[in-house]
Amino acid sequence: MKTLIQKASGELVPFSSSKFRESLVRSGAEDVIIDQIVREIEVWISGQDVIPSNQIYARAFSMLRKMTTSNAARYKLKTAMMELGPTGHPFEHFVGEIYRSLGYDVKVSEILDGHCVTHEVDVIATKGNHQRFIECKYYQSTGKNANVQVPLYIRSRVDDIIAKRKTASGFENFTFSGGVVTNTRFTSDAEAYGKCSGLFLMSWDFPIGNSLKDIIDRERIFPVTSLSNLTYVQKQALMEKGIVICRQILKDPSVLDSLSLGNVKYRKVMDELKALAG
Repeated sequence: MKTLIQKASGELVPFSSSKFRESLVRSGAEDVIIDQIVREIEVWISGQDVIPSNQIYARAFSMLRKMTTSNAARYKLKTAMMELGPTGHPFEHFVGEIYRSLGYDVKVSEILDGHCVTHEVDVIATKGNHQRFIECKYYQSTGKNANVQVPLYIRSRVDDIIAKRKTASGFENFTFSGGVVTNTRFTSDAEAYGKCSGLFLMSWDFPIGNSLKDIIDRERIFPVTSLSNLTYVQKQALMEKGIVICRQILKDPSVLDSLSLGNVKYRKVMDELKALAG
């Protein structure tokens, strides 16, 4: 019998060498490295009835990191998204950077008047004469999904804001939309309601081809939590200053000065940043 993998949700599924290989391929590692890791993991889990998926991930990440740092950082991406905490503010800024990369003018954490009440909007993204109001739902566990109550609630808030904006000076020729972005997944009901109500939804793997993981990889917008040469405390210090993506550090390396890295560690961090940006 095949070894069963226990996902974060508790679901048990048979181990699939092909799916495991796909996850390594997305890291950009060379075939010879991927082949070696797949073989070693297959040997390691053989004879085990059930094994948590995070144990397989941790072992594969450790092996990959010893062979290639930048590919390990890309492989760690899903976990890195969970580490954009413990509050939701770093994730809000990260979503803002996502929209900036897509050509939008962005404001983060703004208070807007609605027709009935005021609302705190996580991200306001404007391109041309279109404006989108985005709620960011951050979870620290991959087993937590955004259910249908989330888009239902956001739809009502967005409608209240749009009702006010349509009569506001300076927005006469504008169109408006709302959206929800989460670092995990939406339930099927949430996705269905989003499509039906005209609310844009983005999650780790939705919509296909334009999901968080697709955009991050395509636009090279890696969170600072991807970096394997910085400690948790050092990453937190950067995020407290609003530094949430690797590109921000490359643009201004002086943000690393407060971390007192030392010459050797500094060079390792910069090499990893350049590899991720490439």
